[in-house]
Parts: sequence; structure tokens; C-alpha cells
Amino acid sequence: MTTIVRETKETKVTVEIALGKGLAKVDTGLPFFDHMLSTFARYAGLDLTLHARGDLRHHLMEDVAITLGTAVQKVIPATAARYGERTVPMDDALVQAVIDVAGRFYYRGPLRNKLYEHVMRSFCEHAKVTLHLRILRGKDSHHVTEAAFKALGMALRDAMVDSGVVFSTKGAVALEVK
Repeated sequence: MTTIVRETKETKVTVEIALGKGLAKVDTGLPFFDHMLSTFARYAGLDLTLHARGDLRHHLMEDVAITLGTAVQKVIPATAARYGERTVPMDDALVQAVIDVAGRFYYRGPLRNKLYEHVMRSFCEHAKVTLHLRILRGKDSHHVTEAAFKALGMALRDAMVDSGVVFSTKGAVALEVK
């Protein structure tokens, strides 16, 4: 189990995470956000306990995304399969997520809700993943957002499978700070 705590003058976020069965206990004080985070954990196969409080909705959601991304980055196996792709239908919505967990940040969306777009970007930056998120269809923002979190979770689950070898022509990348 990996634990990450982020505390600022604006927020306090605690994340406990492990590769597991997708069991989640999430409390941010924002019911729909809690639902999205729990859905993400379930579909990603991550056991997640997350508690967060903050002054403003924007600060809270951003800091949760930063902390969760940092935690996810810590549990990605060194010999992960690396790539994942899933397309999820949810009523009128159809959303595709394609991910690479090789340690390089890039995000391409967008989600229609600017705050959830910011959450995705902040998560990817701190998880050090590349994510291409495409909304193929959908008008209901609830369905589009939920399909995006499900697709991200399932693509991440596929990418985190331990393949037993470093899946790169570069081999393992080592950085040394002197």
C-alpha cells in the first residue's frame, strides 16, 4: 500500500493506493467527484482510500488529481505492459481512452466540463502518463464524464499489467541526480 499526503493552505488530501480488486472508499465532500473517483478505481483495479477537504471546489479537485496521479505513478510496475486502450459506451456517450504509462506526460482531450478537463490534465501530469481522450459521441455531460473515467480506468488497468520485461527499445531508463 502506498500512501501520499498533500497539504497546502487550501487543501488536505490523503491517498492510500495499491494494485488490487478495485475497492474504493472516497470522501471529498463532492458526491459526483467521489463517484467518478470510485468508478475510476474500480475499473482500474486499484484499491483506493481517499479523503480530501479544501476551501474551493477547484482547489480541492485539482489537488486530489495531483495527489492521485502521484500515487498512481508510484504503483505502476517497472515492467508494466505500458499501453492500454478502451472505448466505453454509456447511454448516449461513447468515449475512448488511449494511455502510455512510460513516464512521459502528455494529455490530449478535451472533456466538455473545464474542471474535469483540468482534473484529467493534472492527473496525467503527476502520474507521468500520456493520455489521449476522445469523445466520439454524447451530449449528456454526466454520461460523457463517467464514460471517460471508466475508459481511463480500464485502459490504465491494461497498461499496468506486469509483463515481466521492460517494454521499450530503450530498456530501463535510469536518472541520477548529483
